[in-house]
Amino acid sequence: MPSFDIVSKADLQEVDNAINQTVKEIIGRYDFKGTKSEIKRQDNILTLLGDDDYKLTALIDILKGKLIKRGVSIKFLDFKKKEEASKGMMRQEVEIKEGVDKESSKKIIQEIKKIAPKAGVENLKDHLRVNSKSRDELQDIISRLKAFPLDIELVYTNFRD
Repeated sequence: MPSFDIVSKADLQEVDNAINQTVKEIIGRYDFKGTKSEIKRQDNILTLLGDDDYKLTALIDILKGKLIKRGVSIKFLDFKKKEEASKGMMRQEVEIKEGVDKESSKKIIQEIKKIAPKAGVENLKDHLRVNSKSRDELQDIISRLKAFPLDIELVYTNFRD
């Protein structure tokens, strides 16, 4: 029986590449000369450090641009509250969200049932598995879910006949 998985997982290698490009741009930019602005990733947490609020905002904008160019959706990012760091610097943590949460999975399942009532949907903790007798029905589900508005980015993987 044909099936596919619906996941929400960022490509961390592309995130690392975007971070490296951001660091290179910061080093070369005139408005960042002599600053201590930096960006680090540890697991799924990015820590951005800027000399002031303006530098931190500029750092975030550069990072967003680099992520978009590398094909990583901004929907994966969960920006935490800005906080003051030592020596008057500003810090902000950004979490890279992964996995389909309960609320989003309920919305997705309801939408799939509207599109194809006979399709089977399994909720497997952090992702969904959709199966159907028809491959065309599964492709129709994917195309309609791409247009469905959600707060998370969906990736369709593991398509099997």
